[in-house]
Amino acid sequence: MSNTPDSGHQSESQGAESKTHFGYEQVSPAEKTRRVGQVFHSVANRYDVMNDLISVGTHRIIKRLTVELSGVRPGHSVLDLAGGTGDFSMRFAPLVGSTGQIVLADINDSMIKVGRDRLIDKGITGNVQIAQVNAETLPFADETFDCIVIAYGLRNVTDKDKALRSMYRTLKPGGRALVLEFSKPVNPVLGKAYDAFSTLWPVAGKVVTGDADSYKYLVESIRMHPDQETLKTMMQDAGFRDCKYHNLIGGISAIHVGFR
Repeated sequence: MSNTPDSGHQSESQGAESKTHFGYEQVSPAEKTRRVGQVFHSVANRYDVMNDLISVGTHRIIKRLTVELSGVRPGHSVLDLAGGTGDFSMRFAPLVGSTGQIVLADINDSMIKVGRDRLIDKGITGNVQIAQVNAETLPFADETFDCIVIAYGLRNVTDKDKALRSMYRTLKPGGRALVLEFSKPVNPVLGKAYDAFSTLWPVAGKVVTGDADSYKYLVESIRMHPDQETLKTMMQDAGFRDCKYHNLIGGISAIHVGFR
């Protein structure tokens, strides 16, 4: 891959007047936030169909593994951050039971509407709340959640460091955060094959959603996202302890875990 894995991280920590990455482009932080919002407004209604296509169905197994690593049990409070269409909320709701609470949170109202409708269709309403939030400034009290999961969402946050600090603040002592994200393949041959496969995503996006540009951004944002070790360091810098990561599919995705 031609881009340095931590280049996005470096530019995003410079302050409001600096530039950040929207895919390969250098844009202002405000412009990135606006354009990422447009991406998800565009793809919300077909988001889950495209997930199945571009992951060849493996995202379901990966999400199940993430839930197993969460340690969530009855009575827990869980933040499903950048939760979009509600996949994780649907998985966590029966685990926390009637005494627990899930907050399905996303910055994008189109994604939230899809997630809310899916939860209603599944009859999951009693222990799930919906909140439109910015991950960088979570509107929750300190030490609120036993677990925070952000799946394929940190990559799209304008200031990742600020979001990680906000997540840390709202975790209870002993609570854990899980960051599931596309990452960097550990095998060069796999990496080249993955790069070639991902170049087809904009074509599939055009066919399925009528939007090739959003999936062009997806490919570029993956390649600009910090690698496994860089993200681990970012979590440690935000205050998390005992940080580690689990490579999945040879590092195409990774689950980072950190504790407060």
